[in-house]
Amino acid sequence: MTQDLKEIFGSPGGSLAAKVRTLAPSMTRSMQRVAEAVASDPAGCAALTVTGLAGLTGTSEATVVRTARLLGYPGYRDLRLALAGLAAQQQSGRAPAITTDIAVDDPLADVVAKLAYEEQQTLADTAAGLDTGQLGAAVTALTGARRTDVYGIGASGLVAQDLTQKLLRIGLIAHAHSDPHLAVTNAVQLRSGDVAIAITHSGSTGDVIEPLRAAFEHGATTVAITGRPDSPVTQYADLVLTTSTSRESELRPAAMSSRTSQLLVVDCLFVGVAQRTYETAAPALAASYEALAHRHRSASR
Repeated sequence: MTQDLKEIFGSPGGSLAAKVRTLAPSMTRSMQRVAEAVASDPAGCAALTVTGLAGLTGTSEATVVRTARLLGYPGYRDLRLALAGLAAQQQSGRAPAITTDIAVDDPLADVVAKLAYEEQQTLADTAAGLDTGQLGAAVTALTGARRTDVYGIGASGLVAQDLTQKLLRIGLIAHAHSDPHLAVTNAVQLRSGDVAIAITHSGSTGDVIEPLRAAFEHGATTVAITGRPDSPVTQYADLVLTTSTSRESELRPAAMSSRTSQLLVVDCLFVGVAQRTYETAAPALAASYEALAHRHRSASR
């Protein structure tokens, strides 16, 4: 992540919380215990030695060090410094006081505040965990693609449509497929120089994995946008763009909360491609806007 993004989305401690949420599913159970401990009580863990944290979590010193390194720190000492920074931030009162748990009888004002906070956190977590190297490679592939196919089911299908509409407006050939049979029959027509993108929060949606595998086997560049970097869909992805793994609730399932982070990744892809193809993208956007302008004027009368 660039320094500017670090300043926007928080201190190393804030970045740590995002990394824990994103990487926990791919950790061993013992490493998860360490990660959960530092995320839930940064102040308490910052005061512990590596031996103390290992004892608290029922793990080993080696596990604590491996967890620190997986979270992006050279060693446990650096992790402790990040924890101390996060603890100081929380104690200063800058951390949000609300939670995202929504009750059936919550007033609408509370619902708005909680959802707004959840959206902000989801976007911040996704930005903090997004691999810009993988993102840049995906942008390069899309920029030079003969054709792009995007697969998504349900809420992810809406995101797939959003991406293809954006690419079409700058003159690129793109198709969104929500029908699994049509997706596979199109995927087998892809070849080297084409791009296939699978959008699935869980990473285990068979109707999305099957066409991505077909595209992969036929030589297309494949991209997975998923909340689970160790999920089955990534087996057939040349590039993986990880989204935030937002918490589910009875009133807001993952299909809803994950769409926010997916749309951020889609926008990053689109803007990156538009930058690379600006000389053709700008006139294409202007032309599409002009073609629809009369509809907007009619609607406003």
